[in-house]
Amino acid sequence: MELWFTEKQTPVFGITAKIKQTYVTEQTDFQDLAMVETEEFGNMLVLDGMVMTTVKDEFVYHEMAAHPALNTHPNPKKVLVVGGGDGGVIREVIKHAAVEKAVLVEIDGKVIEYSKMYLPEIAGKLDEPNVEVLVNDGYMHIIEHKDEYDVIIVDSTEPVGPAAPLFERGFYQGIYEALKEDGIFVAQTDNPWFKADLIQKVNKDVKEIFPIVHVYGCNIPTYPSGLWTFTMGSKRHDPLEVDETQIPEMDTKYYSPRLHKAAFVLPKFVEDLTK
Repeated sequence: MELWFTEKQTPVFGITAKIKQTYVTEQTDFQDLAMVETEEFGNMLVLDGMVMTTVKDEFVYHEMAAHPALNTHPNPKKVLVVGGGDGGVIREVIKHAAVEKAVLVEIDGKVIEYSKMYLPEIAGKLDEPNVEVLVNDGYMHIIEHKDEYDVIIVDSTEPVGPAAPLFERGFYQGIYEALKEDGIFVAQTDNPWFKADLIQKVNKDVKEIFPIVHVYGCNIPTYPSGLWTFTMGSKRHDPLEVDETQIPEMDTKYYSPRLHKAAFVLPKFVEDLTK
């Protein structure tokens, strides 16, 4: 008998993957969590029926969440990651020599626990000395830490359940206040095929708060539609003015100095969502 997992990305469309074995199925205090091994993508973390990360393609999301902002800010000493309990964004953040402290605030401790067990390639840097891991509400952490961070990265699930408040205008205003005077923030903003309204709303909200706002994209095969977006809000530094010849080569598989500006070149139908 074959076992297949299907994520219903919309009521009428989904993706499916053949499962080799199931490690965990658990209803945590916040969400339904599953950790499975797939034939094609290796170990996979699933929350509330949605693919969060897989061993095979995780590097795309985690590199693109971290490096565009960290290579735009001239001196990102203190960085906050909201969500991201799998540890992938933290792994990328601490590749930057300027980062003295990386703080992870994840609301669901079970995500951290099982990621360390079954996704060591992703979660393996959570115990580094310059990393602080807090099992707490990221929304409240933002509100309680004013003028503290150089870069804030919001690594959330889709806007349902515990992640819903992370897509509200008030949260972006809180991020603005938690950033230092030249701070930068990045949030994943889903895909333009099925969530065009979300991209438009976030872009509008962030533009009302930050003077510099850009949307950029990448390809992630296990995420809905494969085409994924991030929205960057900056108080001072523009990612399009970065001298890519000064971006150091790092141990990456997707992001590169040449890709830095190229990622901000959007297909026209996506660009139209940001106007």
